[in-house]
Amino acid sequence: MIQVGQKCPDFEVAALIGEDVNGKVSLKQFEGKWVCLYFYPLDFTFVCPTEIKAFSDAVPDFEDRDCVVLGGSCDSTYSHLGWVKAKEELKNLQHPLIADYTKSLSRALGILDEEKGVSQRATFLIDPQGIIRFVYVTDLNVGRNPDEVLRVLDALQTDELCPCNWKKGEATIKVG
Repeated sequence: MIQVGQKCPDFEVAALIGEDVNGKVSLKQFEGKWVCLYFYPLDFTFVCPTEIKAFSDAVPDFEDRDCVVLGGSCDSTYSHLGWVKAKEELKNLQHPLIADYTKSLSRALGILDEEKGVSQRATFLIDPQGIIRFVYVTDLNVGRNPDEVLRVLDALQTDELCPCNWKKGEATIKVG
């Protein structure tokens, strides 16, 4: 798995943007911005829509921090569209859904479960220079908390030492 401090692999992949199945996203297009890139195992599952909705609802909070949100899986844009149309809570998503159909991005990030053929439930925060600053992976059965990702983003953006459970506006640790 790619490690914190490593450069994120460059990518350009198909993405469902709104209801456009012909969209594309690339890391280069977000140069100079933070990127929250999260993967879920499969469309038409049970835990995944709860996360996708939560990340979509949190997009304004990420945007306030100059951070773009990208979600996705190894499904196609057509599968994404079918799922978005079938699931009420997925309508009007506020961020693109990457279609890593070739599994090349998941493989490059080291999050592809080769045996199951799906991405692990993984989240990355990528800084404006394209460096991975945070990696969060949970068991396929356990959903993530976008508020925790936002808390870590806030801490990273201070460029200071932040204690356990630190929240934006609280004191950071001063050394010396």
